[in-house]
Amino acid sequence: MVSDFAKSMGFVEGSVVPQRVKECRMPEWYPSLAPYSFPTAFVKLRQDEKDALLKSDDSSPLALGAIARLDNAMGSIVGNRFVGVDLAAPTDTERFALKRGAVYSALSAWRILASSAKVRASLSSGCSDSIVVRPFRRMDITREFRLFIKGGMLKGMSQYWLVRHFRRLEGRRDFYWQLAKDFVSSVSWCLPAKDIAMDIYFTSTMKILVIDLNPWGRPTDPLMLRDWDLDWGVEKGLCLVPPPTKISGDVNVSF
Repeated sequence: MVSDFAKSMGFVEGSVVPQRVKECRMPEWYPSLAPYSFPTAFVKLRQDEKDALLKSDDSSPLALGAIARLDNAMGSIVGNRFVGVDLAAPTDTERFALKRGAVYSALSAWRILASSAKVRASLSSGCSDSIVVRPFRRMDITREFRLFIKGGMLKGMSQYWLVRHFRRLEGRRDFYWQLAKDFVSSVSWCLPAKDIAMDIYFTSTMKILVIDLNPWGRPTDPLMLRDWDLDWGVEKGLCLVPPPTKISGDVNVSF
């Protein structure tokens, strides 16, 4: 049975992972973009180990063997870590809501992955084969953006977290846009595709770090660009959540 997630990514029964999905899996692009990303360790899973994770099995010899390898990978990164899989992060879990996903032990990491519908869908559809381990970093949500790269050039950019209008971003709109354009120009030669959506983070020193790559088009969320059916020959600039609308004057409301 092909999941709804898999269908949205272009799967049909018995199909292989589409190229546009495969090229966005972290083990595929990380070797080329490692200098511009977070330190990352990978734990490749066999099919039976993926099945154990999908069953929330954390006590069988099979599961314990995979957890032990995960523990070794986590040992290469100091402090709390953030775990996900090739093409999904457990941002739909209670742990992410409470602690932004920070984990310390391999067993806890395994259980968090097993509790995530996003992770389970990515594993069951064949989109992901590895557990990804990164250092946990409490990031400023005003400095996370999604870049829309068409033909190897930056054509649009969106605020990533659409929780509200951030006034501080308005005055830096052109600044962030130009930094992002320069960055894409410098790394476009090593991107896995000419058309791609890239999630980035600006550090406090304005260094750009790549968080994820996403397939161009649906089901990747266009965020503030609203739609994929746009004239991508025209630059869209940095699109932000607009300020709240203020109503002035006499307002009569009737029910």
